[in-house]
Amino acid sequence: MKQWVGLLAVALAGWTGGGTSVEQTTQGRRPPATLVASFDGLGVGFVGPHGLATGRNPSDNSIAVGPDHIVQVVNSRLAVFTKQGKVLYGAVPTNILFRGFGGACEMRNNGDAVVRYDQLAERWLIVMPVFRRSAERPDQPSLWRASGAAYVSPPGVSGQPGSAVPLFVPPPAPAPPADTTARPPAPPGARPPEEKGPYSMCYAVSVSPDPLGSYYRYEFLRPLFPDYPRPAVWPDGYYVPTSTSDDTIQKHACVVERRRMLLGEPATEQCFVVDDVNFLNNADLDGRALPPAGAPNIMLAAGGTQLRGDFDDDGIYAWQFHVDWDSAGNTRLTGPQKVAVARYHYLCDGQLTTCVRQPGTAQHLDAQGDKLMARLVYRNVDGRESIVGVHSVATAAGGGGVRWYEFTVRPDRTLRLRQQGTYAPDSFYRWMASPAIDRRGNIGIGYSFGGTPHFPGQRFAARLADDPLGMLTLREAVLVEGEAAQTNTLRWEDYTQTAIDPSDDCTIWYVGDYLKKGATSYSTRIGAFRLPGC
Repeated sequence: MKQWVGLLAVALAGWTGGGTSVEQTTQGRRPPATLVASFDGLGVGFVGPHGLATGRNPSDNSIAVGPDHIVQVVNSRLAVFTKQGKVLYGAVPTNILFRGFGGACEMRNNGDAVVRYDQLAERWLIVMPVFRRSAERPDQPSLWRASGAAYVSPPGVSGQPGSAVPLFVPPPAPAPPADTTARPPAPPGARPPEEKGPYSMCYAVSVSPDPLGSYYRYEFLRPLFPDYPRPAVWPDGYYVPTSTSDDTIQKHACVVERRRMLLGEPATEQCFVVDDVNFLNNADLDGRALPPAGAPNIMLAAGGTQLRGDFDDDGIYAWQFHVDWDSAGNTRLTGPQKVAVARYHYLCDGQLTTCVRQPGTAQHLDAQGDKLMARLVYRNVDGRESIVGVHSVATAAGGGGVRWYEFTVRPDRTLRLRQQGTYAPDSFYRWMASPAIDRRGNIGIGYSFGGTPHFPGQRFAARLADDPLGMLTLREAVLVEGEAAQTNTLRWEDYTQTAIDPSDDCTIWYVGDYLKKGATSYSTRIGAFRLPGC
């Protein structure tokens, strides 16, 4: 009884009225989540059987977790680990998955690749955009514009996907030098003139739960720059929103034909173009409990428009994406529905700005405060369908907080706000979060943490399903403390990543960046948390 009274007191302390009415200004009183695994991933200090991985900024840090393995993609490098942190494969260029496939996916290794594990099919999905145009070709798509109709992306390689191909294993790398600290990249040479052909989106789908096995490969042609892909697993497709550029208020909502890709059959990609909208995220399924048959995927965006100087809003905006694989003319995107929430202001006034303080340097860090962060998580718990989303907001104490929401899905697939909160227990910065929901409906959120005197690191907070609404009731757990400031660039990560362990549907894995003492570039830390009773 005393514990519940204490939790209620914490809840009431954060509800002060006005624009800060949902700020949680003290930590929860439950013990922190149990840290059950913690080890370094790709980045400074990584040594794998196939080479080092001291990648460029931002890290674009992504992981996925299967029954026995963890796959990590950092910018343009990929590695495979055991759950105990042993490196089995890597670091290799991400486009090694497309070796022998031809086309832009084989030719060009690219950053911003993202990995997912499809728990429903027990397969791995790696999505890699190609940010440079290829040579002109007669089958390339003409320019897409915003409309109510879906576009069909042409296949990039004739006869794709062809037979599944084993993952190429390069020869062992030579012994690394004694100093594995990241070095600045060599100055770029003269680049050839920009081609006038299409961009590409590349997909690799494993044929088994073994990430070291074989893959089907697909390339789809896009006329618009395919930035910031965020794949989401849904029963009828893999949904992948993208963005035209940081200087254009235009996004793309795309989906590829999951059923055929799992069978290694010819598949299609359909896309909408949406103007005057913030960065989009599609609902990504946690667990094996499905939404109702035929339910459209739900897609959300934060409000406001940074490019127009509009840094705050009081709504989250929802669309329903219904795909028809027999006739693209019947595919539809409906919305947006405004879901009223407590007013928020972007942390740092949005993206590619600097406000997150670090000790010992005038170099401040970016917060990507204009967007909902990946993943937008869907979970069906005993028939109650929930979607959890997070973003980074300014706080009354002057730092940064994690604004989080749980929405429930009505029978007509519209959303209702069930609870919301801004985790801001002090004046430090908490930003670039990623959430997960375990099988009991408990919510865990990992995020970057910093602000003088703390170097940027990674932490984790959580709540149990039956706790008072709007509160993260478990005290903050530390995954890794930063040991140095990042001074070579304002770009920090761009995003972090959670993943639910399919072995128990409880363990929440999380990855984010930090700097080692004396290092000039990031390392990554992979950790796993377990919440009480799960």
